[in-house]
This record gives sequence, structure tokens and C-alpha cells, in this order.
Amino acid sequence: MADDILIIGAGQAAAQAVQSLRAEGFDGAIRIFGDEPYAPYQRPPLSKKFLAGEIGFDRVELKAQDFYASSGVETHWGTRVTEIERREKRILTGDGRSFDYGKLLIATGSRVRELNVPGFDLDGVHYLRNIDDVHSIQAHFRPGAKMVVVGGGYIGLEVAAVAVKRGLDVTVLETADRVMARVVDPIVSRFYERVHREEGVKIETGVTVASFEGEDKVTSVASGEGRRFPCDFVVVGIGIIPNTELAAEAGLHVENGIAVDELCRTSDPDICAAGDCTSHPNGIYGHRLRLESVHNAIEQGKTAAATLTGKEKPYNQVPWFWSDQYDLKLQIVGLSAGYTEAVVRGEPETGRSFAVFYLKDGVLVAVDAINRAPEFMMAKMLTAKQARLDPARIRDESIPVKELAG
Repeated sequence: MADDILIIGAGQAAAQAVQSLRAEGFDGAIRIFGDEPYAPYQRPPLSKKFLAGEIGFDRVELKAQDFYASSGVETHWGTRVTEIERREKRILTGDGRSFDYGKLLIATGSRVRELNVPGFDLDGVHYLRNIDDVHSIQAHFRPGAKMVVVGGGYIGLEVAAVAVKRGLDVTVLETADRVMARVVDPIVSRFYERVHREEGVKIETGVTVASFEGEDKVTSVASGEGRRFPCDFVVVGIGIIPNTELAAEAGLHVENGIAVDELCRTSDPDICAAGDCTSHPNGIYGHRLRLESVHNAIEQGKTAAATLTGKEKPYNQVPWFWSDQYDLKLQIVGLSAGYTEAVVRGEPETGRSFAVFYLKDGVLVAVDAINRAPEFMMAKMLTAKQARLDPARIRDESIPVKELAG
């Protein structure tokens, strides 16, 4: 027991931690617990190619079926951990069992933010977070079916892009005055609104959802502004919430996520945490961050594994994210909050390839690159260096990307 490592959660961070623990030379017992009846799988494709039916489950699994057995890992899929008893160093599960640990990794991820309005429990109101959610949504996919998407963020727009290509009648309702308002400049918002409308998606901004209407099944969405949007089904995508309750109930420090240090250690030296459920100090931005991204989950999984095996590999990186919609690959480097100037490289009004550089008092803090892989790659390095850039050089496409800092 003294050397046993238990992992609560079965997402990207947990899967990476298992792989990294063995790579770091840990040969003790590893036990992993996941709520779902599936081995760890990728979530980003759920709103893209998997939803579109272009790939099967074998393409979203993070590791082949025999990986865990061949790695000597004891798996407990479909098993909910209900309590962490830190003094006794054991966990309790929903089926009445208990397991001792030497070290513990919490990688409980996140869950969808629910819209608690009248009619929220009607048949046909869906969220998209897991494999079963996708299957439920796909059951409605037929040409001409009316789908209302609540939320104009990444998930909502990705679902809309897939659905309209499948011949559905799609309407997106967004509370803010533009799509993706929380993460991008109005330049990028206008571009995506234009593209979606050209593809046939109806986008309604400044709309608040007051209720879902119908007898047993949703038939329309009523807005707070007095409008009604008929539908056959609804997909709600209004963000996610970190799963911190288990940690909080165990007395661990929670601060917009399970608070960890740069080594993914919690306030208990025998417990680490990684992934969406955590907040960490970021030296580049100078404050604590909670990130919802594959990159963060992978890198924290690596760091946590090193810490659990007595090594130190601090996590301090520039965050990055992506979104695939139609033929557009949006790649985001850094965090644009607090920027003072947005500089465009390319022609967003007429083309489908450009980048927006976000400067804060002349220092690069983030880049949104749409079908611009070179800008994305260079942005990773320049943002990490907190490079000071000349807006005129950014706009001038005759200057190679690699020379922007020159």
C-alpha cells in the first residue's frame, strides 16, 4: 500500500499520468477509477468528427484496449469515488468498497454548466460532454430537423457546423452581442458569424433563454425578449464547471479549481491534481489560472507523474487551444484578457486565413490564428518570451513570420 498510486478520474490528464508514471520508472501498483464505463478517450472530437460520424470510438480512445492491462494498471471503469479519507489514506467508492493509497492523483475534470430554466428536463434538451451525449444528439440528425443551439462558444459553433453540413436547420442563440465574446476580439467574432451565416446557420445574438417549451418533448425555446424559436431538439453549450467537490469535502484548498503549485501538488503533500479541475500559478501571466484544454491536461499529467515519483518537473507554459469549424482551424496561443491593441495580419473580411495578434502595452500576450500554422507556431515562442512587437511589422505580410520580432 505504501507505494500504491491511485488515480481518481479517467480523462486526458489521468491517461497521461498513467503513461508518464511508467515512463518515469514507477513499477508499483496503479489503480485508476472513472465514472464512465469507458477507458479514457479524447473529448475534443466529440463535437467535431465523432459527432459527424466520420470516425468511430476506436479513433477517440487515448490508448488501445490492452494498454492498461499490459502496463500493469488495475482499472475501475464505471466506478464513482465518493470520499477521500486523508487521515487513513484511502478512498471510498459508490459500490461500498475502499482502497488504500500511498499517493493520490485527482483528475476529476469538469462537467457541463446546466441551464436551469423552466422545461430544462424536457425530452430533447441535450448537453455534449461524453460519448453517450453524442449518441443521443445523433439520434435527431435527419435532413430538415430544426436544432437550436444555446451558446455561441466553441462547442456550440462546432456542433452547429457539423449539423448544418448534415442538412439540419440550425439556429444559434447567444446571450452576448457576438459569438465567442469571452475569448476573442470582435474581429474574429465577425468573421465566424459571417462564415456560419454563409453556410446556412442562423445566429441570434443578445438573446437570453427564458424557458424550454413543450409537453413531454421540447418544441420551442422562449427568450426573455419575447421571441420563440421552434425546434425538434436543443443542444446547450454554455461552459463547464470544474469537479472540485470531492477535493473540497476532503479539506483540500480550492480556489477556482483545486489549488496546486507548479509541481501539481495540492495542500496535502501526498495528493496531486491535474487537468480541468485545477488552478495553478502561471509565471508567464503572473497569476493563478484554471485552464480547460487538452494541452494543459497532458502537461499537468506529466508534471504530476514526476512529482508522485519524487522528481520535479515544474509546469509553466503558454496555454493553447483550438477549434475546428468547416474548413477553418482556429488555433489560439495565450490569453488575450486585458489586451490593449489587436493587430490583424491578413484579410478577415474577404479571406479564410488570417491571424490576430493581441498586444498589451506592446507586449505579445496572445494570438488567434485561423488557417495560419506558421503564425501559430511562432506565437508559442514569442508569447513565452513576452516579446515586444511592432504593429506595423505584424500587418506587413511581406515580412516573414519568423522575423516579426526582428
